Amino acid sequence: MIIQKTLSIIKPDVVRKNKIGQIINIFESNDLKIFNMMMSHLTEEQASKFYEIHEKKPFFPDLVKFMTSGPIVALILEGKNAVLKNREIMGNTNPKLAKPGTIRYQFASSIDENAVHGSDSILTAKEEIKFFFN
Repeated sequence: MIIQKTLSIIKPDVVRKNKIGQIINIFESNDLKIFNMMMSHLTEEQASKFYEIHEKKPFFPDLVKFMTSGPIVALILEGKNAVLKNREIMGNTNPKLAKPGTIRYQFASSIDENAVHGSDSILTAKEEIKFFFN
């Protein structure tokens, strides 16, 4: 098992619901340490840049609009196999398919407003961490 760092974002829907502490508690209860965190309100330019991999997909404009609709909390999580562990804790992107106990099962209201983002690989984690924490 390797100690890794990964990025997680608590999205505007959860911030609006005042559930930040509950999400952080889930990370910490699953042996992921908060290495760094910040609250920010993304601009359209920042959200477009961060999600540029989805630029040609039909949901891109709505994604950017959602991610700029309120503050987000960006976190660097650290722990054993942090990338995979965080993905497991988050659950399926579609909360209707997410396993009970996962963040998205508990807090997401739809596939579009799905509570959290998490890096999908070690390489992506490094790039995404740099995006928020240079």
